[in-house]
Parts: sequence; structure tokens; C-alpha cells
Amino acid sequence: MAGDERIRLFCGLRLPDETGARIAEWQARELRGGRIVASDHLHLTLAFLGHRPAGELPAIAAALGDAAARGAGICLQVRGYRETRSVGMLALDDEDGRGAALAADLAGRLGRLGVYRAEARPWLAHVTVVRFRVPPRLAAPPPDLGEVSPSDAAVYSSVLRSDGAQYAVLESVALGG
Repeated sequence: MAGDERIRLFCGLRLPDETGARIAEWQARELRGGRIVASDHLHLTLAFLGHRPAGELPAIAAALGDAAARGAGICLQVRGYRETRSVGMLALDDEDGRGAALAADLAGRLGRLGVYRAEARPWLAHVTVVRFRVPPRLAAPPPDLGEVSPSDAAVYSSVLRSDGAQYAVLESVALGG
């Protein structure tokens, strides 16, 4: 990619493969009326950056790496399924606040780089599982995932297509250094 080419970016926590597979089984059983998010696209967004020059990617990845080095021990539990006007999600409890602390640390680092403006609302640990134009108003019982510990953090590119966004991991970093 050329340094001035613009790419749509976000930073997120990756889920262990087993967790993604269990969510996919639940999606197939419980969700109707929308476009299911593929298991390899399931993640927890930490910061959505939008369209950024490709030349900023190394600094963004470094900021994520520095924040992730202090992000060990994140432990999440599924609280329930909920819908907004355009997505269905699994809301997760961030038991010790470690996920929120990582998101806040990353937001500060990205803000100092001038590539991100923190949202006014607090970070919500969630996994988007379905997208729709009209909320199907499902009362889906949440899956039993036990404790969910993200495997690592990544900078993703997001390409919008007619059949939904396509995500690709550009850089990944271990949690806890």
C-alpha cells in the first residue's frame, strides 16, 4: 500500500478459535432476519479509526502493541443478546475492567497520534453477531461460552462490499507482551 492510500481501519480484540466456533453454532441455531457475521470476522472493537492514510499503520500498530503489552488477563462473560437499530450483539461483562482499561489506554495513545477521537460513551464489551436493516426483535438466549479471554489484539482493515464488510488482520500483537 502506498503511504497516502486511505484504508478503513479499526483495532480490536481477537477471539480464540473455539469461542468463534461456539458463537457460529449459536448463530446458526438462534439468529434469523439479518446477515450473520462470519466466525472469522467476530471480534471486540477497541477503537474504530475510519479511513486513514496507509502510512499511519506502523504508528497505529505500535500504539496498539504498547497498550496490549499491559492488557493481560482480560476475562469476559456473556451477559446477553441485544439489538440496536442495525446490529445484534452479544454484550459481555468485563469482570475486572481490564478490557475497558485497555480500550482507554489505546484511545489515549491513538488520540496523541491524532488518528482517533475517543467516543463520549464508555467502551462496551460486545461482539456483533448479525447485521440487519430492520431489527428482527429476537429474544435469543445467549450462548454459554464460559469465560472468554481474547487471544490477542489486532489492527484490522475493513473493506465495505455489497455483501457486507470484509475484515483482514494487518498487524496482531499478544496481550501482556
